[in-house]
Amino acid sequence: MEIRQSAEDYLEAILMIKEKKGYVRSIDVANQLNVSKPSVSYATKRLRENGYITFNEDGMISLTESGMEIADKIYTRHKVLTDIFRSLGVDDEIAAEDACKIEHDLSPETFDALCKYARSHGLSES
Repeated sequence: MEIRQSAEDYLEAILMIKEKKGYVRSIDVANQLNVSKPSVSYATKRLRENGYITFNEDGMISLTESGMEIADKIYTRHKVLTDIFRSLGVDDEIAAEDACKIEHDLSPETFDALCKYARSHGLSES
């Protein structure tokens, strides 16, 4: 199933928040992505319907196995690209922003080549 970039962004944000806080609320996602709460409600409804996330009785968001697979893939790409850009002397914030812009569009072949390059030059642990 093809998943859109915005859905990937939501899943990645959920994973990042979970790693940082240990739990994820809709308001956390809104703040992370700088979007409105209604936008988060709409997106999370679609993600739940497609089996990528669940909500517990307290309204906390969790990734399903398929949601985690996508989120982890995108987040790994984000971290590797950010590391590479930083190693080139790009400011941390700009490196992260630029990584976010291209993490969705790289082919697996190009990303694998970047990972090999980064590992061989000690630029990334991923």
